[in-house]
Amino acid sequence: MSDESAAGSTSIPYRLPPAEVVAVVEAEPTPALVMSPDGKYLLLGHYDALPSIEQQAEPILKLAGVRFRPRFHEWQRAYYYTRLELLEIATGKILPIELPEGAKLGRPLFSADAQRLAFTRTVDDGVELWTCEVPTRRAKRLLPAILNDTLGGSYGFIAGTHELMVRLLVDGRGEPPQPARVPLGPIVEDTAGKRATNRTFQDLLQDAHDEAMFEHHTTAQLARVAQDGTIVKLGTPGIFLDVGPSPNGQYVLIERVTKPYSHSVPISRFGHTIEVLDREGHTVAELARIPTAEEVPIQGVPQGMRGVHWQPLVPATITYVEALDGGDPKRAAEFRDEISLCHSPRFDSPIRVGRTKQRFVGMEWLDRRGCALVSEWDRDRRWITTTLRDVTKLEHEPKVIFDRSQNDRYGDPGELVFRRTSDNSIVARVEGDSVFLAGEGATAEGDRPFLDRLNLATLEKTRLFHSTVERYASFVQFVPSERGPHQRFIFRRESRTEPANYFVRTVDDASERVLTTFPDPHPQLTGIEKHLITYTRADGVALSGTLYLPPGRRPGERLPLVIWAYPLEYNDAQTAGQVNAQPNRFTRLSGISPLMFLLRGFAVLDDATMPIVGDPETVNDTFIQQCVDSMRAAIDAVVARGDADRDRVAVGGHSYGAFMTANLLAHSDLFRAGIARSGAYNRTLTPFGFQGERRTMWEARDTYLAMSPLLVADRIKSPLLLIHGDVDDNPGTHTLQTKRLFHALQGLGGTARMVLLPHEAHGYVARESVLHVLAESIDWLERYLAP
Repeated sequence: MSDESAAGSTSIPYRLPPAEVVAVVEAEPTPALVMSPDGKYLLLGHYDALPSIEQQAEPILKLAGVRFRPRFHEWQRAYYYTRLELLEIATGKILPIELPEGAKLGRPLFSADAQRLAFTRTVDDGVELWTCEVPTRRAKRLLPAILNDTLGGSYGFIAGTHELMVRLLVDGRGEPPQPARVPLGPIVEDTAGKRATNRTFQDLLQDAHDEAMFEHHTTAQLARVAQDGTIVKLGTPGIFLDVGPSPNGQYVLIERVTKPYSHSVPISRFGHTIEVLDREGHTVAELARIPTAEEVPIQGVPQGMRGVHWQPLVPATITYVEALDGGDPKRAAEFRDEISLCHSPRFDSPIRVGRTKQRFVGMEWLDRRGCALVSEWDRDRRWITTTLRDVTKLEHEPKVIFDRSQNDRYGDPGELVFRRTSDNSIVARVEGDSVFLAGEGATAEGDRPFLDRLNLATLEKTRLFHSTVERYASFVQFVPSERGPHQRFIFRRESRTEPANYFVRTVDDASERVLTTFPDPHPQLTGIEKHLITYTRADGVALSGTLYLPPGRRPGERLPLVIWAYPLEYNDAQTAGQVNAQPNRFTRLSGISPLMFLLRGFAVLDDATMPIVGDPETVNDTFIQQCVDSMRAAIDAVVARGDADRDRVAVGGHSYGAFMTANLLAHSDLFRAGIARSGAYNRTLTPFGFQGERRTMWEARDTYLAMSPLLVADRIKSPLLLIHGDVDDNPGTHTLQTKRLFHALQGLGGTARMVLLPHEAHGYVARESVLHVLAESIDWLERYLAP
């Protein structure tokens, strides 16, 4: 018997939870919505939220951090669209797009003029490319199953045209390479004395055969495709990390992987060249050769060009960022990053247009040529500063627009509202000197979304739309109007008893028109109670959570309670204590949500805040005590309300929440049971950092050991249900983590159950898996929290 085997382990048939749970899980999901660039249509994408285990079991290859289905030459997508419809905003009519029965469709894309849609269709032998004329809704197959969608991003419109840039399978590629029957020899790697503090990446290349398979499946041929199906191949085949046509459609910016392939990092860190091709595929310029990034410091960035993209609203100018501190956040530097531009036709004379004192984290271009909002991040303060910059004026002094803690939800100004231009660029909408900001509007009473107009010259804000206390309403997008470009807009509204639907109104007139009438997916649950509760930890930190009580609860009845949480790090108690809740949103139960436990009579405290407060360098030294104190305060608060029985409380979480769960069972006696899904339990297996931890294990040995529940498994006395996907792809939560904790509890005589879900990764997708997880979880809670 192998060391992975354990007495009592067995494969069992998939199980179903109680019928009322199955009925809720299988309710049809609300379709995904995308607005056309001209504002005339909403595209409704209907999908199956619960694909079958048969689909999940389709053979995959796991190479260089990528998972893909070799039979179809596509990445391992969880969901397909099954039906597409156009909702005409002016009339409210829903216009179906005729497609083959049982179609499995990829993400639809609009052309910049909104006259065409493009999407993929997966068939038995690969991935086809389809297009649709939007006015007539006539869809046709543009290309047979010759797309190479292994790395995703296999198609997109070229600016100003209906042509598409695609990645094709290489002609004459032959059969996949076969492994040698007899190995050539052992696998050998050398450190060569180099420091490489890499996180625990998964699915890395292991040997020469992996390299050959990776190259065979990911190599693609770039091409232009016209609407009549004419193909023009561009340049030589390659493995492309990114492909982007220029705003004038005359050039293509590519990032092409180069050898040698790394066995230490995923494809995103492989060596690559950054090149510019012309429309016929000839190389115009090689901008950089970036080496493999195997030595990136914790929370650092790779050296060389990064964030390379076309500048919007100009014909063909490239912008990029380079680190001035070697990418090392611990190295002292007056400036950490430098922003540069290089212009067509030669792209050979970079112009420095700005520097950032802290780490560059984003550039959002405005609908005003050369102007952008640039954000930089101070890792020590966890602080974001955003400045307005004009790259057309080299001596332009950046103007600070936002300057705030990244954790300050109450002070969050919101996100820019964008639009798509005729050259296929995405830019922030501008009206005079103003931009528009849509935000969640966090308050101590819960979120109240808003839409603001911000004058960039005066920094004066005007509130254009604000959600009421009774109903949760959020801005979606502007709709072109005869009264002005930004008068009419779509918003989404819901309440505790009303499911989310979409409406149209104007900025200065509250009258509205209904766009959608999606029904309540589970009307049998309208009796769920939902309460925002606030309470205080022993050290004075304010905490909160959303308490759900099941339908039919008798007045005064104390219920068994499930607390579901996920720890987050903060610098200070003030931001840690801010409320993160939407008490007036519709409660949609789906998937493996802990709210499913309401259907069996449990109270659920969801998103119970678990702030870990302190210096970013040492905050985890008190992780366990802060977790225990937060949970004790949460239990006290719900019990004090009269809603829960203190002797029947369970704790649960996913990923870092599962890690928290195991630690709470090991270091407190607060809980009768626990549920831990896809967690990590031995921090010596993630020695180069995890979550927000900046130190290596050798720099903080005591903390790594103290935070490893595996090492104190003898203290876990409450029953623990461990669930994990057997092909978890998340760095740091390898399935081995759950196996080892279970084996420890088994050897120590603890009470535990381990459920390994075939063909599931970090999240659980297949219908059979989702229902089985709920069946196991409900059984566990009913067994150990029953009166």
